Amino acid sequence: MLFAILAFCAIFILIVSGGLLIFYRETVQQRIAAAINPSARQRTMKTRIEDTRAVLGDVVNRVEKIVPRSDSEVSVVQKRLIQAGLRDETAVKYFYASKVIGPMTLCLIALLSGLAKASPFIYIVCLGVGYLIPDFWLGRIIKKRQAQIRKGLPDVLDMLIICVEAGLSLDQATARTAEELRQAQPELSDELGMVALEQRAGSVRAEAWKHLADRTGVDNVRNLVSTLIQSEQFGTSIAKTLRVHSDTLRTKRVQEVEEKAAKLPIKLIFPLVFFIFPPLFLVTLGPAAIIMAESFKTLFH
Repeated sequence: MLFAILAFCAIFILIVSGGLLIFYRETVQQRIAAAINPSARQRTMKTRIEDTRAVLGDVVNRVEKIVPRSDSEVSVVQKRLIQAGLRDETAVKYFYASKVIGPMTLCLIALLSGLAKASPFIYIVCLGVGYLIPDFWLGRIIKKRQAQIRKGLPDVLDMLIICVEAGLSLDQATARTAEELRQAQPELSDELGMVALEQRAGSVRAEAWKHLADRTGVDNVRNLVSTLIQSEQFGTSIAKTLRVHSDTLRTKRVQEVEEKAAKLPIKLIFPLVFFIFPPLFLVTLGPAAIIMAESFKTLFH
């Protein structure tokens, strides 16, 4: 088992090295031509960066095909990447390429550090952990982004209310809010900018806002979208609807803080019992126990 893993790692490193040499052949030839003919046009740093990016893209395209996957799995991964704010077409390829590079890197680290000498089971652990690390990393980014969206949603609603009450339509207010809050709330500003672009491209307002709820995956945004669609269907005031929803979100945030504060004493029981009370008993009762032990010792002697 150990020899098979080592052979696989060696073959993988040779393939990657050979690919890099093949891809950089043109660069080497141009360097030789520049050395022979100094008057040749020097390549700029931007061109070098673009060439390096192209080489890395080719390597990723070859590596990511190693991981077996179905169309449904790719669709789920692409949806999660969008929720994390990674909308580039190459994000899926880089994600699956990391599932190959990660295990190989961990196995190489285990080999060089000597951890693998203890047991060949270390390689299996490295392969499993390296394969799952991209999923955990992506989940962490999604949770962090969703938390930022929940935190900034009331402020965005207040800006929308100001724009709507100033006489702008909801579409114009959305574009203006996305522009004004680009520094304060970059996540929501980016999403509202996408909504504005979809509406300019001819998409129906309800569909554009539904796409916003799907891209974020936040319940508060989903409730906001449902409220806006119902307000548009029944002809109620959008500004009043947004104001009520903003007040509801702030009340909900206060209730969540109060709930966490109420749970705090219960959560402190375990640290008190296991980490604070034992040292306290040791400090207070320890000297008395020592004195009593010495007294009984002298009494019996």
